[in-house]
Amino acid sequence: MTSLPPSVRPARGLYLITPEEPDTARLLDRVAAVLPYATWLQYRQKNADAGLRLAQAGALQALCMQAGVPLIVNDDVALAADVGAAGVHLGEDDGDIAAARALLGPQAIVGASCYDDVALAERAVAAGASYVAFGAFFPTASKVTTRRATPALLTAAAALGVPRVAIGGITPDNTGPLVAAGADLVAVIGGVFEAPDPVAAAIAYRQRFGNR
Repeated sequence: MTSLPPSVRPARGLYLITPEEPDTARLLDRVAAVLPYATWLQYRQKNADAGLRLAQAGALQALCMQAGVPLIVNDDVALAADVGAAGVHLGEDDGDIAAARALLGPQAIVGASCYDDVALAERAVAAGASYVAFGAFFPTASKVTTRRATPALLTAAAALGVPRVAIGGITPDNTGPLVAAGADLVAVIGGVFEAPDPVAAAIAYRQRFGNR
């Protein structure tokens, strides 16, 4: 079994991903309200320039440090290093896992999108990934998806010995079967940030993991 850095143990619950929010003050307010219920926070901003991304990531890092929640930066290893984030999440075409590990260090959380492919997850872990993410499990509005994951993938990936993340259209109502299949975390954007009551939604996701 792969030896995990302390920052990844334990890792269970809500993996919160930030919405596309150009107003930094508003972004911080929205995140601060629900951050106490998150296990990890991922900064994901696809439509901003480098200056705004640096400012937002730095502000979120300060917020996460206060809350004791690791900040993971989506797709940008250099930005993660610049703000002192806990780690980075890489998609299939977003960079080399081993290079990210070398830059960020042995304690960093380096995540990998593995879509619907256990073999891809195996290669990611061999290259140094701290966790693997599968999805989309359900239809999602946050991105165009062409691959659909099944709960069986989560079960099959147990042998990899790293946390398994489920992503894609996950609601509190459909979280239970994914947790039962082996999901250690569920990654959510709209399910929290677009909910009528984001705090209640975040609590509902967290409750699906019970007391473990």
